[in-house]
Amino acid sequence: MPKSPLIEAKNLQKIYGDDGALTKALQGVSFSVDAGEFVAIMGPSGCGKSTLLHIIGFLDRQSAGGYQFEGNSIDSYADEELAHVRNKKMGFVFQTFNLLPRLTVLENVKLPLLYSGVKESLWEEKAKAAIKSVGLGHRIEHESSKLSGGEKQRVAIARALVNDPQVIFADEPTGNLDSKSGQAIISIIQKLNVQEKRTVILVTHETYTAEHAQRIIRLKDGRVESDEQVKSRRSAGQFEK
Repeated sequence: MPKSPLIEAKNLQKIYGDDGALTKALQGVSFSVDAGEFVAIMGPSGCGKSTLLHIIGFLDRQSAGGYQFEGNSIDSYADEELAHVRNKKMGFVFQTFNLLPRLTVLENVKLPLLYSGVKESLWEEKAKAAIKSVGLGHRIEHESSKLSGGEKQRVAIARALVNDPQVIFADEPTGNLDSKSGQAIISIIQKLNVQEKRTVILVTHETYTAEHAQRIIRLKDGRVESDEQVKSRRSAGQFEK
């Protein structure tokens, strides 16, 4: 019996506004992603990339169409159940980092554990392991406001990893970084896919960044314009330690 995909979107639609002014952000998007894939979603500003990521990451619901994660429909979950699955099985990395500036690196990375069901006695151990995995062991007690942009994004990745998620959703993770810092971040993300076998869904407008994926889905005007395998996947060089 064939294995079902981890993520399956069928004719997804998302409409904002009221009858007077409707915005069709998604207009019938369909695709599937198998466990362990690294997929980049590309397209011009306003094409629906972030809207799509929010729906498949359980941060929003579609207006029409269907979405299944691990074979279960998003429509079968109450909002509280969505939040539980999202916290346990999904990790998020955003362009703006979304760190609490007055908290230390360790305190920021611990935050998802508050709602995880993990024993509090294990929080510090798990958080420190995640921080060290992105090469920031020497910054554990620093306030996040005092870090560079690249360091802040490493903290965000550590926070996304602390609950050992199956899938990482990254929304323009290199968008606020210089090229050197951006390369270091994409190296870490690619390591999560290649070495740790995590599924990665990456939203980006940068062709160079997208070419580290195995597959690129291009959106235009809320629709899938193309869905292609990357012929020669870029290497991120030596993975960050």
